[in-house]
Amino acid sequence: MKVAIVSGKAEGPTKLNSFDNALIEAGIGDVNLIKVSSMLEKETKVCLLPKLKAGAMVNCVLATISSDKKGDLISSAIAIAIGDNLGCVVENSGINKSPEEIIKEAKEMVTYMMDIRNETINELIIEEINHTVEELGTVVASVVYLNDEIIDNN
Repeated sequence: MKVAIVSGKAEGPTKLNSFDNALIEAGIGDVNLIKVSSMLEKETKVCLLPKLKAGAMVNCVLATISSDKKGDLISSAIAIAIGDNLGCVVENSGINKSPEEIIKEAKEMVTYMMDIRNETINELIIEEINHTVEELGTVVASVVYLNDEIIDNN
């Protein structure tokens, strides 16, 4: 199994438009996102996001948050933990929390998920993105599940 971790932040005239703009910045704005739960195969490889086919149906774990309050700090994080038998993914978002707090919470959640499954964490990756709202902003962080059907090789 291969996955990519992506993130984006943007402003827009509406919540939908700011979300769409953040997805575009993250490189996943031209595909259909299908939210899945948070499990990975044991030998999952994290790689860079390849070019995806426009309109492809793409599985992902997605963290997102929006705000229309000028000055709000909005943050989202994704944490991946991979063990000997499986891996787990968590998403975390918040408003006016420090990036360090968002990361700490994500790490605690993914560690708990692995602990409850009696899995040792061999690899831990956390990506956080934040944005200070100007008018209407959104941040997104995502784990994108990759397969040959969704990759544009042209």
